[in-house]
Amino acid sequence: MFSEVTEVRDGIDQLTARAATPEVAEAMIREMDWYDRYLERGRVDRSANTTPGNKKGGLSNIVEKAMGSIIKSGSAPITGVLSPGEKLRQKGLIYAATPASDFICGTLQLAAGMNLHVFTTGRGTPYGLAEVPVIKVATRSDLARRWHDLMDVNAGRIATGEATIEDVGWELFRLMIDVASGRKKTWAEHHRLHNALALFNPAPVT
Repeated sequence: MFSEVTEVRDGIDQLTARAATPEVAEAMIREMDWYDRYLERGRVDRSANTTPGNKKGGLSNIVEKAMGSIIKSGSAPITGVLSPGEKLRQKGLIYAATPASDFICGTLQLAAGMNLHVFTTGRGTPYGLAEVPVIKVATRSDLARRWHDLMDVNAGRIATGEATIEDVGWELFRLMIDVASGRKKTWAEHHRLHNALALFNPAPVT
């Protein structure tokens, strides 16, 4: 399951091209349209996202952020779409239409039936959930070193040439199995770091 409307909105054509059926593509477009109208009612421009931290990290606009978010979803066909609050009832790669807020997105994914969260971060965040394990993946080695007791996987080694995408992919896969099986704990679990659940609210959330 992957999410965040504003973070994929400007690359929606790349997602609809991977839809398993025309109905899945139509559902994605419908969710984007609903969100556009939601932000319009609140008089908020979705370009308000990216955040100051994103900009400091090198992202210049929401389109660049969309490309990064989409690539993280992989290349598998998208087999279903969930509206906020809907329960997961099928297998495959599912797009859950949630706000980009970590806290709201995580809450809605949890409500949909998520039982393990892989959370990638380049800037660092103490985000966690009490209800399910959150595996934190640092995209930069500097972050992994600085927050060595918060990041579970250092994917920054790919950029520095110390490891391949395949190496880190298998490392993450094995960790997911160990965490899901209860053999290992994430740092967030170890430190009992978790935020309050935050449901979708009427205020505009980009």
